[in-house]
Amino acid sequence: MKKIQLEILGLSSSQSQSGSFALILGEKTGNRRLPIIIGMFEAQSIAIQIEKINPNRPLTHDLFKSFAEHVHVAVLEVLISDLKEGVFYSKIVCTDGATTFELDARPSDAIAIGLRFGVPIFTVESVLSEAGIILSDLDETTEDDADEDDDEDEDDASGAPKPEPAPRDPSGQVSLDELTKMLAQALEKEDYEKAAKIRDELNKRNG
Repeated sequence: MKKIQLEILGLSSSQSQSGSFALILGEKTGNRRLPIIIGMFEAQSIAIQIEKINPNRPLTHDLFKSFAEHVHVAVLEVLISDLKEGVFYSKIVCTDGATTFELDARPSDAIAIGLRFGVPIFTVESVLSEAGIILSDLDETTEDDADEDDDEDEDDASGAPKPEPAPRDPSGQVSLDELTKMLAQALEKEDYEKAAKIRDELNKRNG
């Protein structure tokens, strides 16, 4: 079974399912994209790991990592292994040093855990052939619809979604100390989306 490595290209609100998010994976050595609809909690868990934000309390996937390390189990890779009736299936490949074993998981959970272990994400040709979207086709569609207000899901799959601008009002008018306090408050409330925006603003000012 030939495995194809994927990378995370973007995460955006799903236009088709309220309260859901579209995780966009891309073929690392090709032009196909694999959009997967995931839940809000899993999207948040993936986002804060991508953004390198440390929550005040461990999330479920952080707890998994701590437990695995405590019992000397390491994650080797994540594999999106199958697609049945529109549902993706995946495996977390682990080792205890002596044996290698697989755990069945939803792709969103597997990827959230894989990110915490810093391991690669793979899929197989059958999954990409059935659910993958070719980038060149998306580019043509995007050009045709450039002047239209089109919110279809495929637009989100054309690449990483455009990030919302960092907070400028009132953030753009306050001091660095105040921004730092706002960041701490957002983290305390577990508002990671706001925390990421404030962090981006701090990075821009410090840069």
